Amino acid sequence: MKRFFWLVLLFLPASGMAAEAFEAFSVKTQASGDQVYSVSIQTLALMTVLSLLPAALMMMTSFTRIIIVLSILRQALGLMQTPSSQTLIGLALFLTFFVMAPVFNQINTSALQPYLNDSISFQTATEKGGEPLREFMLGQTRESDISMFMKISGDKDYVSKKDIPFTILVPAFVTSELKTAFQIGFLLFIPFLIIDLVIASVLMSMGMVMLSPMIVSLPFKIMLFVLVDGWTLIMGTLASSFYV
Repeated sequence: MKRFFWLVLLFLPASGMAAEAFEAFSVKTQASGDQVYSVSIQTLALMTVLSLLPAALMMMTSFTRIIIVLSILRQALGLMQTPSSQTLIGLALFLTFFVMAPVFNQINTSALQPYLNDSISFQTATEKGGEPLREFMLGQTRESDISMFMKISGDKDYVSKKDIPFTILVPAFVTSELKTAFQIGFLLFIPFLIIDLVIASVLMSMGMVMLSPMIVSLPFKIMLFVLVDGWTLIMGTLASSFYV
């Protein structure tokens, strides 16, 4: 009996803690109508958002367009490993932070700081935080792409662009970014392609068919890129292309 008594006393605090932890998953409705989630639910939502952050950074920001253009530029120059992929990703990442800085500042001012100061609820902060990002994505997305995904999903026309859900806006935005990136890449490829054609024609006329035109044209392409201050032009064009 004594052993049973001590076992009961031992498990009573644990059961009380389990019950208290279970009650932590709750949603309360305030007088204003806003729903306040418990700390456990907010922590779970935060961890979920952090796990999706890399995908959101690539698919909902300027990162996609920048990294594709830089990759096409490296291919056009004929440099397979220079700059390295890590260098291009780092360059694209910091240029993305530069381009998205106004959007991130709006999210911080209108959603994050009021939520940290307990001025607004978690749900309100999520809605206000999505508005600047939605405006940025809508500014870069073609209406034809939005219409295509709306047609595929079976949704009807919305009253305004603000009513378009992220389930339609995100794939439409990514599709538009891919189109724009390949258009910029095509324009970048033309001058380097012309140099390759000229070098190949000269080598053929000299009968040097065994010498690879890529080897001879590489220093000329690098020289042209350096003389026109290519990196400044590329970075400036990419950064300004999002706010035309």
